[in-house]
Amino acid sequence: MADSDDPRVSPLLPDAIHQAVRPGTVLLRMETTHAREGILDGAWWPRSRDIATELPGLIGALTEHLGPVTRVGLDTGAWEELPTRLIVDDRVVHIDSFPVGDDTVLLTRGDRDHFSFLVVPPHATPDAARAAMARAVRADNVTEAAQILIDTGTRRGSAIAAEEPRQGRERPEE
Repeated sequence: MADSDDPRVSPLLPDAIHQAVRPGTVLLRMETTHAREGILDGAWWPRSRDIATELPGLIGALTEHLGPVTRVGLDTGAWEELPTRLIVDDRVVHIDSFPVGDDTVLLTRGDRDHFSFLVVPPHATPDAARAAMARAVRADNVTEAAQILIDTGTRRGSAIAAEEPRQGRERPEE
């Protein structure tokens, strides 16, 4: 098997990924093709389970590339508190929550254009997060988000309660 066929190796990430990323930086990867044939369109590694803190940065970063995001769908069990809407950059973003446990965030641009992102749990190690994010953005990915997290050792399970703030921890450079 050639290195480029190995799902653990991603030619899109630099070898020196362990550099400190300042607080407030959104850690996000998106699929680099326009085909959108994979199950996921990208991956996001929030620093906490506080959606009011995390979502504005994600929406701001995505708006630059996708245009205005009007609606976000989140797993109820993955976040501390879920409002029904947030104001981000003077725009209302509606938040839908569902008890699905699918480890994704769904974003809607306009009325019908949806994007699905893997949510890497905040407690994930940098290596596990890097592997999960790289796998999620592969154009040929047919693996569900939950299975990617299992395969890369980033399952959320009981680690949510044991999380600590991510301030100052090393994060992969994106």
